[in-house]
Amino acid sequence: MKQLKYILLFFTASLSISVSSQDIDLFAQFNGRYDYTAIGNTLNPNENNVSSFCSVLNASSANLNVDPSNQIIKAYLYWAGSGPGDNQVSLNNIPIIADDTYTVTYTDIFSGDLIYFSCYADITNLILNEGNGTYELSDIDINSTLLSNSGYCNNRTNFGGWSIYVIYENNSLPLNQINLYQGLEIINRNEQEKEITLTNVNVLDNQGAKIGFLAWEGDNNLNFGESLSINDNIISNPPLNLADNAFNGTNTFTNSSNFYNADLDVYDIENNINIGDTSVSIKLTTGDFGPDGIFRADLIIINNIITVLNSQLPDATIAANDYTVNCGENNVEIDYTVSNVNSTALLPANTPIAFYVDGALVGQSQTTSDIPIGGSETNTATIVVPETSDSLILVLLSVDDDGTMTSMIPELNEENNLELLEVELLVIPDIITLPSLLECNEGFETGTYNLFEALSDIEFIEEDISFYTTIEDLEDTSNQILIPTAYNNTVNPQTIYIRKENAPCYEIFQFNLTIENCPPYVPQGFSPNDDSYNDWFNIQRLYNVFTEHELKIYNRLGTLIFEGDNEKPWDGKVNRGINNHGKIVPTGTYFYILNLNDPNYLPMTGWVYVNY
Repeated sequence: MKQLKYILLFFTASLSISVSSQDIDLFAQFNGRYDYTAIGNTLNPNENNVSSFCSVLNASSANLNVDPSNQIIKAYLYWAGSGPGDNQVSLNNIPIIADDTYTVTYTDIFSGDLIYFSCYADITNLILNEGNGTYELSDIDINSTLLSNSGYCNNRTNFGGWSIYVIYENNSLPLNQINLYQGLEIINRNEQEKEITLTNVNVLDNQGAKIGFLAWEGDNNLNFGESLSINDNIISNPPLNLADNAFNGTNTFTNSSNFYNADLDVYDIENNINIGDTSVSIKLTTGDFGPDGIFRADLIIINNIITVLNSQLPDATIAANDYTVNCGENNVEIDYTVSNVNSTALLPANTPIAFYVDGALVGQSQTTSDIPIGGSETNTATIVVPETSDSLILVLLSVDDDGTMTSMIPELNEENNLELLEVELLVIPDIITLPSLLECNEGFETGTYNLFEALSDIEFIEEDISFYTTIEDLEDTSNQILIPTAYNNTVNPQTIYIRKENAPCYEIFQFNLTIENCPPYVPQGFSPNDDSYNDWFNIQRLYNVFTEHELKIYNRLGTLIFEGDNEKPWDGKVNRGINNHGKIVPTGTYFYILNLNDPNYLPMTGWVYVNY
């Protein structure tokens, strides 16, 4: 008896019990004259609830026999077992790597976390190459997990198995819709009921409707309150699957009851669905009190569900391929494709198409021809975006839409008619701010700049760049700065705008020209001989820069002989003292004190040599 799994003890509220799972969702859809078959086998030597064993088999096999008149469209391999998963196995000695792995975790006070997994892989090419015959699955690593964690064997939830689903086409079949749903969901004594809603179905005729399940860890010996319901109707498939023991280690395709701890079953649901249904409700239950008053339940892990329903309807979808916008315009030209892929009937010509921005209708179009099953049609439409829209907008493309969000044509799936397209209008380019350019003050708050230096971190071609002093000039491409490599600013700071051509529009950058007072450069001599060359004490970056400066000149005896400022540079003449006023000083060395009257600079001292 599986003590930990099937006997409910009444613990105190402080003992934590939890289950996690991955929801069963639509994985693939096939519309046309399709049906499916499945094969598989267990890796358990016996049902783990009635036989004491821990390890599973290293390999097992099953036979595939698809009628030659059936054209194989798709094939998927599933393998599952106890543990976190083994994503690589072999099929007929051919290595198979999983496309994805699903896991569920069952946790209780005794065993801790017990993880179960299922992997799947698309093996269509392998099945097409190998054809009918025996398929053996091997090299699945489950036993290492069972040996490292005794909880699986103590709970008797040690299992492994595999299955292959084959979807095929035959022109003699009715038009069907096959929906394959995948995931991994669990029910047990802690979660005794699970309801799964299958969406994206459209029942045109319920004749021949069927539903298949791939489930793991079901036990024939544990039929405690176990049921499978379709739209609240309990279904059964006697003698394999009874109404109170749906998951009991059986394989409907081979009429076998030795598919230990796995179920590969198909049910006729013709009387359990109605024409016009767009969803199917699946409910699984387990758990009941026995005559001894002890609650028991089976642990069941649902891996996938497949439905086969007769349907003859189109399925319109729309995809945006590209768009074109012109700079400064609100017209958007959209290239799109309308498809009728997942369908069982043609999509008629003149199927309406609508385009919306922020819920407002901005354009309409329609298909031009009948689109066959599996076909598509590409076209172009022009929409007009409201001028109040942002530069980045979302355009909603809606097929089978008369412009009021109303569908005109019955479809297999009415929920896949929309496509969102992100469009960037080229009306007002965003302005990108670049770091300022800083130059020394050459006088009166002006400097000389190479404007291209502002683009030092941007790739560009010089022919694509133009500079302007106003945004209006940039937009009109007028009054362009003609010599950007030696530009003198007119104010401090001054904003410069850059236009970078980038068809079909352009980019805009801006940056500031700023000035700083750089340290003056003091020459070591001058010659005031009126030869128009070096006739005065020309301190570079001083005049008209440090406009409040004070200059004092002393002779070798320390006598002040000259005081000057921004309006009075020293031309070698004396303007202080009683004697020699206005006279040229003799050749020799003189000393200066230069007070810039700038908080960023201390007074400067030094000497200058006067010669003639």
